[in-house]
Amino acid sequence: EMESKVSEGGLNVTLTIRLLMHGKEVGSIIGKKGETVKKMREESGARINISEGNCPERIVTITGPTDAIFKAFAMIAYKFEEDITNSMSNSTATSKPPVTLRLVVPASQCGSLIGKGGSKIKEIRESTGAQVQVAGDMLPNSTERAVTISGTPDAIIQCVKQICVVMLESPPKGATIPYRPKPASTPVIFAGGQAYTIQGQYAIPHPDQLTKLHQLAMQQTPFTPLGQTTPAFPGRSLGSVAGKQRSSVALPLPALTMFPCTCPGLDASPPASTHELTIPNDLIGCIIGRQGTKINEIRQMSGAQIKIANATEGSSERQITITGTPANISLAQYLINARLTSEVTGMGAL
Repeated sequence: EMESKVSEGGLNVTLTIRLLMHGKEVGSIIGKKGETVKKMREESGARINISEGNCPERIVTITGPTDAIFKAFAMIAYKFEEDITNSMSNSTATSKPPVTLRLVVPASQCGSLIGKGGSKIKEIRESTGAQVQVAGDMLPNSTERAVTISGTPDAIIQCVKQICVVMLESPPKGATIPYRPKPASTPVIFAGGQAYTIQGQYAIPHPDQLTKLHQLAMQQTPFTPLGQTTPAFPGRSLGSVAGKQRSSVALPLPALTMFPCTCPGLDASPPASTHELTIPNDLIGCIIGRQGTKINEIRQMSGAQIKIANATEGSSERQITITGTPANISLAQYLINARLTSEVTGMGAL
């Protein structure tokens, strides 16, 4: 039934799907002098963008009407199968490995994809014959998860169709911090709210998530008072916040202070300060998460130290102490607020 809904154009709306690929896979998609990707764009009618960078991983973004996306996916899946066949002709392996693609999906949509007690993902596996796995953890410094699909090209195409239906029916909730693969290991330095990477004798402005988080944290105070139901960022992707004040001037190195990037190493210079919040007891669970997973994620992403006081008898609130630089504290506050907002408005986990 879902299938016919998609193919009859009932859901033929513009959609964006992001894929995570290794360098070798990206090379295969681009082809000699960009011939392969050019052909894929022309024949599918989808926009196919490949992230820049000397990263071990790259993001391939496919945008277009759903039927164009399915055509592009089919071409990618068949290209990967062709690569597997070619590599097997020179090896002694007898069993053919499946084609594997990794989608990057906002974590807020993964619940719908898994379904109650895993019912939806089981249904997709059974009806398409593809293997589908949703990663338990978010990708570093983002609110996205990897969804791995493997099987024959046909099974993968059917599987992508069903995932698209789920994504269209359950749009992302709240703000999504998109995953940006990290360069191999270039040091990152901060100066004036801008991140730079080193190239030779110069520091080149670095369009990295760190800059965005850094600018975002500096811009976004004061926060929505707790208990109000408006999210700190109503449905706005963080990608649109930063970048306005990014200059593209290369600075000579002596003008900057340098430190290796210990991600998410927000500005190293401001002194540490402390901020305290009080949270109602009945909402503390959504901040801590199962076995502390959520609070650890917030600590990791913000770079702040976060201590939650033990419950005191007779009190309906718990004290949270956040320590770090102003940027770390602001980011931790934003992430805590986002968790609370999703809980208060009944929007489910971010």
